[in-house]
Amino acid sequence: MIQRLVVGLTGATGAAYALRLLRRCRELGVQTHLVATPAGILNAHHELGLDRSALEAEASVAYSPGDIGACIASGSFATAAMVVAPCSMKSLAAIAHGLGDNLLTRAADVTLKERRRLILMVRETPLNLAHLRNMVAVTEMGGICFPPLPAFYHHPETIEEMVNETVERVLELAGVAQAQPKPWTGL
Repeated sequence: MIQRLVVGLTGATGAAYALRLLRRCRELGVQTHLVATPAGILNAHHELGLDRSALEAEASVAYSPGDIGACIASGSFATAAMVVAPCSMKSLAAIAHGLGDNLLTRAADVTLKERRRLILMVRETPLNLAHLRNMVAVTEMGGICFPPLPAFYHHPETIEEMVNETVERVLELAGVAQAQPKPWTGL
């Protein structure tokens, strides 16, 4: 059976995480279902030089955020997990409060109600009380807030190495057996 992963891309900085996630899933034979918000596409353009069509070409299937009737908005569409990479504070708030006002937030809501893994790569700093409360709410509902903070104990030399390691950790959390995060080797 082909493993499926829903990937969301929002307007927070960090489009490199989404791109690496899509490419790594392709390498591993994991089918990806992408939904990118308009702000997410804008960030992908500014940070990576990609337009909507170039980004969507990286996914197995891509959807418009206005397509509320897409298969990823239904609990009967089996997926391993959903990763929002990166996740803006706006999208976090919508997910925390059950506002399925676009396909991305509806798919996240479905992921939670079906008790599947929802991983939000939340991007903002410093955090205010609303951000923290929304992260608590998502966590209490079974979601995982995963700020993409780099690990330095592996002595990464490039941004690409940091992005790759973070994506491997996220894939492991999503239940992708082939994920290969670097093990802790001690000091």
